[in-house]
Amino acid sequence: MAKTDVGVREIHVAVGVIVRDGCVLIARRPDHVHQGGLLEFPGGKVEPDETVQAALVREIAEETGLHIPEGSLRPVIGIRHDYGDKRVFLDVWRTDQAEGDAHGREGQPIEWIRPESLRDEDFPAANRPIIRALQLPCLLALTGEFSPDADPGQLLGRALERLSEQDRSALILLRAPALDSESYASVAETALELCERAGAGLLVHGSPAAFDDTPDAAGLHLPWREAQKLEARPVPDGVWLGVSCHNAREIDHAVAIGADYVTLGPVKPTETHPGAPVLGWAGFRDLVANAPIPVFGLGGLQPEDLDEAQQAGAQGIAGIRYWWPQG
Repeated sequence: MAKTDVGVREIHVAVGVIVRDGCVLIARRPDHVHQGGLLEFPGGKVEPDETVQAALVREIAEETGLHIPEGSLRPVIGIRHDYGDKRVFLDVWRTDQAEGDAHGREGQPIEWIRPESLRDEDFPAANRPIIRALQLPCLLALTGEFSPDADPGQLLGRALERLSEQDRSALILLRAPALDSESYASVAETALELCERAGAGLLVHGSPAAFDDTPDAAGLHLPWREAQKLEARPVPDGVWLGVSCHNAREIDHAVAIGADYVTLGPVKPTETHPGAPVLGWAGFRDLVANAPIPVFGLGGLQPEDLDEAQQAGAQGIAGIRYWWPQG
């Protein structure tokens, strides 16, 4: 990500995603302030020598009357945004342990809203990646190999039954590079029916043509070889667009073409690519810190790695082996 210009001050803003009973706390900005009239997540400026967690505890108490246990806060995402007249760094943290009853102590209207009801146009532009993070699941389930003699529908059905034990709201990424486009489209239609029945979303994988063949899918995931050819978003707003990335340059390109999230890895060694270079948790954390959209860790990860990935600022993890039938 490009650094801010020398001499231009960046405002560090602590942002709180407060979750209760499946809803998030939202306030409306006063008309007379910057971006007035739009909705926002509670929070405020981090003072000199103040930690972001301490700033959130203070700001949320002042704005809403809620008490936030500092130890309950978990990183969500960090976003740098240039509004033209000011630059901000939104340092976003989440908690589901707020204590007390919320009310607008500064006269601002507040309400609890389900994440799926949040709309981009109601928020300042810098908030939009936060909305993506709230609407995406923490697990991105990748399909494994389809053996020639296997029934794709039966295999997917078994996998979805296992996945339901992990995360009912997961997104399924139908990755089947061995299939030709016609066979892939056929399997995608079967997968779409099964995913809808299981309450999961289906992402198709490959070129934009894969989404054209399955327009009712929840979105498109581009491998890097396809993403690097594009200069603009290839699917409509309202469906997911993901990109497979391996370094900062690729993440920047994914952002430039309007991706909603990226996968990033490999974080750990994998059985399929023994000896291949890996990011490790330190390298992963550094790249996530500069990514302005949600990131799923990929490569050798299991559900038990989810907490470490999220502590590194990731949305969650992506993987095959934790849910796909082996053998």
